[in-house]
Amino acid sequence: QVQLVESGGGLVQPGGSLRLSCAASPRLFSIYTMGWYRQAPGKQRELVGTITSDGRTNYVDSVKGRFTISRDNAKKTAFLQMNSLKPEDTAVYYCSADFLSGGTMKTGWGQGTQVTVSS
Repeated sequence: QVQLVESGGGLVQPGGSLRLSCAASPRLFSIYTMGWYRQAPGKQRELVGTITSDGRTNYVDSVKGRFTISRDNAKKTAFLQMNSLKPEDTAVYYCSADFLSGGTMKTGWGQGTQVTVSS
């Protein structure tokens, strides 16, 4: 069951920008914190940052000042604006969302979108 769909990945040169989107299924209600994660080849998945339902954000140190997370609650969509991209940002980027289902808090994931930073 697909709950989240990411888009916007691609190939970009170092110093460039990309904007990723994460659209939640209309069937997901009461979405709370949404997050962005990434996984580079041969490495564990790591947290990039999170955004609460009221817009508070948190970022890993390596992306602070370069990446910005935002969301549109009405459209159930989160965004990851990535500026000043570096080759080490190359990874598959995943979004997550905490939501209530049947009175239980669950976490949904997207399928991931590839971001490659290379000249």
